[in-house]
Amino acid sequence: MGASGFPVDLVLFGMIAAFLVLRLRSILGRRSGYERPPELRPQETRRGPFGGPKVIEGKAEPVAEAPATGRKLPDPAGPVGAELARMRAVDRNFDPARFLDGAEAAFRMIVTAFAAGNRTALGPLLSEDTFRAFDLVITAREQAGETQRTEIKAITAAGIEAAELHGSTADITVRFVSDQINLTAGRDGHPVAGTEALTEIADIWSFEKDLAAADPTWRLVAARSA
Repeated sequence: MGASGFPVDLVLFGMIAAFLVLRLRSILGRRSGYERPPELRPQETRRGPFGGPKVIEGKAEPVAEAPATGRKLPDPAGPVGAELARMRAVDRNFDPARFLDGAEAAFRMIVTAFAAGNRTALGPLLSEDTFRAFDLVITAREQAGETQRTEIKAITAAGIEAAELHGSTADITVRFVSDQINLTAGRDGHPVAGTEALTEIADIWSFEKDLAAADPTWRLVAARSA
């Protein structure tokens, strides 16, 4: 507390919380430029991120949580592939394709649990630092009386972008491209952020695991928008 008695520490905490709210909103729900407005006619198309046509559905229908249609595993002869081979030498049960399956499942669970404010579900999937950041944002949202709705309609692409092994600790970075609906409502129920439109979102997430440990869980240690 300052000499005037003003609670400076509370002001600093509020500034930090506000920064994390904005940062996590950008991480878990940033548009990649391919928003699908509901008013568009079914089968209307736009150009996709690599120049190909992208079908825009007039109304999103629930879909099964199938694996991503666009999978990317590194060339075994390349530097990332070599790091993955080193991980296999430490843990003979490690398999990049199975890891990617688990990473997709974790992505769905973490995004959904964060939107719902489900700390119990988030705890085992995040590193301690990441959990504290998520918890701070969830708390700020609760105090503001806001609710967040997030629906992952599809994961259209997932690929391993980088891999590093330090001793027995493995760090793997995955790029996800997903079609989502993200909408945050205020205390009065009116939207304060996001949209009902189906939006394509690209995320870069890093997972970490001690391959020599008995715990099989890969935990999220970093996330950013692609």
